[in-house]
Amino acid sequence: MQNTVKEPQKLAREDFKEELFNDYKIAVTSRECSLLGRREVLTGKAKFGIFGDGKELPQLAWARSFENGDFRSGYYRDQTFMMAIGELTIQQFFAGLYATTDINDEPMSAGRQMGGHFATHSLNEDGSWKRLVDQKNSSADISPTAGQMPRLLGLAQASKVYRHNALLHPDNGFSNKGNEVAWGTIGNASTSEGHFWETFNAAGVLQVPMVISVWDDDYGISVHAKHQTTKESISKIQAGFQRDEEHKGYEIMTVKGWDYVSLIETYEKASKISREEHVPILIHVQELTQPQGHSTSGSHERYKDEDRLAWEREYDCNVQFRKWLLDKDFATEAELSEIEKSIKKEVREGKKAAWNAYLNPILEERDEAVSLINAVAAISENEVFIKPLAAKLQEEKEPYRKDFFEAVRKTLRLTLKESNDAITYLNKWLVKNKQLNQTKFSSSLYSESKYAAINIKAVPPIYNETSEEVDARVVMRDNFDALFAAHPEVMIFGEDAGKIGDVNQGLEGMQDKYGELRVSDTGIREATILGQGIGLAMRGLRPIAEIQYLDYLLYCLQLMSDDLATVQYRTAGKQKAPVIIRTRGHRLEGIWHSGSQMGGIINLVRGIHVLVPRNMTQAAGFYNTLLASDEPALIVECLNGYRLKEKLPTNLGEFRTALGKVETLREGKDITLVSYGSTLRLVDQAATELERVGIDVEIIDVQSLLPFDLHHEILQSVKKTSRLLVIDEDVPGGASAYIMQQVVDTQNAWPHLDSKPQCLAAQPHRPAYGTDGDYFSKPSIDDIFDKVYEIMHEVNPSKFPKHN
Repeated sequence: MQNTVKEPQKLAREDFKEELFNDYKIAVTSRECSLLGRREVLTGKAKFGIFGDGKELPQLAWARSFENGDFRSGYYRDQTFMMAIGELTIQQFFAGLYATTDINDEPMSAGRQMGGHFATHSLNEDGSWKRLVDQKNSSADISPTAGQMPRLLGLAQASKVYRHNALLHPDNGFSNKGNEVAWGTIGNASTSEGHFWETFNAAGVLQVPMVISVWDDDYGISVHAKHQTTKESISKIQAGFQRDEEHKGYEIMTVKGWDYVSLIETYEKASKISREEHVPILIHVQELTQPQGHSTSGSHERYKDEDRLAWEREYDCNVQFRKWLLDKDFATEAELSEIEKSIKKEVREGKKAAWNAYLNPILEERDEAVSLINAVAAISENEVFIKPLAAKLQEEKEPYRKDFFEAVRKTLRLTLKESNDAITYLNKWLVKNKQLNQTKFSSSLYSESKYAAINIKAVPPIYNETSEEVDARVVMRDNFDALFAAHPEVMIFGEDAGKIGDVNQGLEGMQDKYGELRVSDTGIREATILGQGIGLAMRGLRPIAEIQYLDYLLYCLQLMSDDLATVQYRTAGKQKAPVIIRTRGHRLEGIWHSGSQMGGIINLVRGIHVLVPRNMTQAAGFYNTLLASDEPALIVECLNGYRLKEKLPTNLGEFRTALGKVETLREGKDITLVSYGSTLRLVDQAATELERVGIDVEIIDVQSLLPFDLHHEILQSVKKTSRLLVIDEDVPGGASAYIMQQVVDTQNAWPHLDSKPQCLAAQPHRPAYGTDGDYFSKPSIDDIFDKVYEIMHEVNPSKFPKHN
């Protein structure tokens, strides 16, 4: 039931009638899915439902103007659109509702997201790109309100890059000369969110082919528009963005959500303008309804009065479409009734097929588990307790996997003192099936392709007799120069990144050499800087999104966590966004420019690599590694390291720093000191002081927090020294606690320790301003010396005496 892109006025009446019937069938199908979907939630077969009822007609009009290569960045009301472009069947709709874990049955997320979250597949089975220009594309949805907006900006900007970057191959598989439009959707209430406003402004500045549809049904959950939006109208308050002869800006359009002809004309006009002129457009779709309320968690009758409900019944877009078909003599009552009757049956059958596809594999596993439990019960001294477990499980008509896993594990607990073949078989079944099922829910957090960053081998920097000592920022600058020259798809953007070459001159001269399209300044808007990166990366470009300081990362941390970190996971490996986030941080002075919130970051962005190089050569090597991979990463450069001296390698753009590989900077036998970033310089100076009092320390640079020490080299050090101190400038319980857990727990270092493993972190507050603020807020050389000496004093008080 895929829509075709044709103008109604150019069709013969019979052909036009066929098109209209096709649209009506899709509208009715989508509505029946919503209605039956709600019932499935209320009966308990599905956990939660949020549907697109009331938005069918504008989505049909939108689908007519959506072309191959275009991208959608929407939210959980767009099921009709997905059906109209041929990317969502009835069975797939219900498979999403039931959280089916088979990607073939539930192609949106393999059950990892609740229904209503849509995606198309951008990747082949081996993780390589499909030809996105030859298909209709939907970036994977997220639930956070307006979180889809910043990504939309990048998806649109990619068309501008492909149109104007002559170095990119014309048949690149991602774009047809930049003619693609990025289409965004959002509810009217959600336009209150900051992400919407930031994106809206940025798109007006950048002038990119982006069309935002605002579905306006007068409510945000149960809250009326008068509490949401000034003047109760997003199009009215955005009127100042309307372009004119003197100023670039937006085209702003309004249309009634129940007016079929006007909707088609509006979307055709928007598509033409945005596609050809690269102008952003706002389509405010008004007078929509939400027949079933916000979701299955409540009824809209609780907050809408009878007048409103009566109006919604009359102006329901499907009702109005049906009336229009009859009034214009395109259909008879009998024809439409027959369509509706047929579709009701089709939806019921699709629902049944989806339920069987979901349940049957579970029943097969359940029956196998019951058989094995009964085999154990038959010869166990605890038969009286075990047999009821199998019987109860067998009686379950619609079990969850957890039901039989709980029964199997309880059976094994009841037979801990027994040993026989039946128990062995049951245990083997548990191990095998737990691993198989865990994969259904836990795979693809990171890339599992040959392009995964951890598969990229290290290449050391090369020096010769003419290699000179330079300011470290020159290493970074010249390495970027080599990357831009070798990779036309690489681009970098951020605050001060363009004209002045970033605040630390790591991009000095790059804009003059490679142009504003590839090395560009942005406004002060961190969320959409990251959004640009996500969208551009989803379309095959290799963006480096610069967030000026680590502290400012907090402005886009929600997007990092909810969107970028979950792209591969929430699509079960069918989409990727290999954006590199560049920032700088660690020690400086003051609350706002000395942040080292690494503990918070690493625990919120699993799915993104987090790299903490101690110098610019390491950092440059990480950029080179990541550009050979297909994964996103955050690189935190040392803010106080740009003017320190480093040797300039001869193989710029080619040397690579391995992810998950630690480096031993100093070998010793008494204690292992583990740190990263700027703090390592203090650790090294403290080590010299400790050597003078007879303490021989081993210093290990973590380099990479995510992933962490893949080869367990820190464990080998602890085996040698029997003591461990983790030092960093995050708050107590932050990154140092994470490192400690990795070494003591994951690497199992605790049996090799002769002293209590300890952490030395900053004070539990942001660093105070000034030199003294730094000294008293974060670990100093003196603090490191004292902590190590105290540990060694406990080991040997006579050799390492302390003042009373």
